[in-house]
Amino acid sequence: MSAKRMQPCLTALLLCWTLVACASLPDVKNLNNELEPVATPKVVNGKGALLNVNSRAALLNKRWAKSGMDLKTQAALEEAATGVPLIKGNKVTLLFDGPQTMKEMLKAITEAKSTINLETYIFDQDPMGLKFADALIEKQQSGVTVNIIYDSVGTLGVPQAFFDRMRAAGIHLVAFNPVNPAKLKGEDWKINNRDHRKVLIVDGKMAFTGGINISNTYSKSSLFRSKAKPSDKSDVGWRDTHVKIEGPAAAAFQWLFIRTWAQQDQADLPDAPYFPAIAEMGDKLVRVVASEPGGGFEIYKAYILAIQEAKKSIHITSAYFVPDKQTVDALVAAARRGVDVKVVLPGVSDSGLVFHAGHALYDQLLAGGVRIYHLKLAVLHAKTAVIDGAWSTVGSTNIDMRSFLHNSELNVVVLGDSFGREMENAFQEDLRDSEEITRAKWESRPWADRMKEWAAQFMHYWL
Repeated sequence: MSAKRMQPCLTALLLCWTLVACASLPDVKNLNNELEPVATPKVVNGKGALLNVNSRAALLNKRWAKSGMDLKTQAALEEAATGVPLIKGNKVTLLFDGPQTMKEMLKAITEAKSTINLETYIFDQDPMGLKFADALIEKQQSGVTVNIIYDSVGTLGVPQAFFDRMRAAGIHLVAFNPVNPAKLKGEDWKINNRDHRKVLIVDGKMAFTGGINISNTYSKSSLFRSKAKPSDKSDVGWRDTHVKIEGPAAAAFQWLFIRTWAQQDQADLPDAPYFPAIAEMGDKLVRVVASEPGGGFEIYKAYILAIQEAKKSIHITSAYFVPDKQTVDALVAAARRGVDVKVVLPGVSDSGLVFHAGHALYDQLLAGGVRIYHLKLAVLHAKTAVIDGAWSTVGSTNIDMRSFLHNSELNVVVLGDSFGREMENAFQEDLRDSEEITRAKWESRPWADRMKEWAAQFMHYWL
């Protein structure tokens, strides 16, 4: 999300929120020991059918033999915590930064044959937004069914005419949780609950997700994998990560999109082949994990479990990092048992409040052995993790209370060493362009920064 965009309007409504009872995260301190996992995790195929026990066991043993983490146990624990099965037979492509991701998404839209479902927090009326709008209108007018869910806070500054033009072309649109309560259709006014997901599903067979919104902000690359440095601030791009998934897992994305649509709007989606037969397109095992306010905290639990089960390494990249006490404790506990815990965080940010609130936790993290790095090459917006080189996640979820408590989010978990190596390589290259924040360096920071951290931490529940 763009916290800079979100905070002014939400802060103005803070008084309203304080009148509402505060939600809280579940107790997960001993989650990995309290769950009762099945002996063999569920794995479904392209038809949604559950594989038999022998096939599942053979598949899991083959894929995870070299992992430091006991991934069979981890997968079973994760299933018990989230209720979501693994899906086999997928091709997963890691995408870096806006330009590469936008190119792939526009290509998929252009080649769509039957349906396009787009769910996004930000959809700007700027050159990139107009390019997407034009492509979507063209497909709708050629006979492809196009449906869009956009967040009403993320698009607060976008003229209504931008969306009316798409609606006039036949595209079906829903504004998630309208800011104006008069526009609600029977739902409660839940202004603090936002749809922060970034999802594109094409023909029910291909899905995209990650941190990238539809906006010109993301159109300049962070110069990832380049030794060239920006000559001035205007050349600095945004460092972000997305994934493209082809195969049976696309159906899970489709079901989540339709569920969100049904929860928001009284009108049914137009008839279309949203769930075609999907052949296996690769060898990746994935779990599509979604969470929403008042739900089961599925993404939060998946993160905590992976941290608790880590044996070798925990490498996290987080755009907005204001972890709750349980997450901090889990990271410190991992570092103290010998796990290499490294976190890449923004060196510059689009949100000063979140920036300083996260800094308020550095003393505890550094004292506990967690190594912290600030990315210098770009504005960091990625939300990823790779643990023991074999458990990987990419999605829209930040490590903060807003993502875990207040937003609808979506992450993909990919199990296996081959994708884990790609994620690990990306993390190591981010480290190359980062500066380590040592305890000595941190203790010498200006007192003005300390005061900002102290003030910002009182807002952590809302950030």
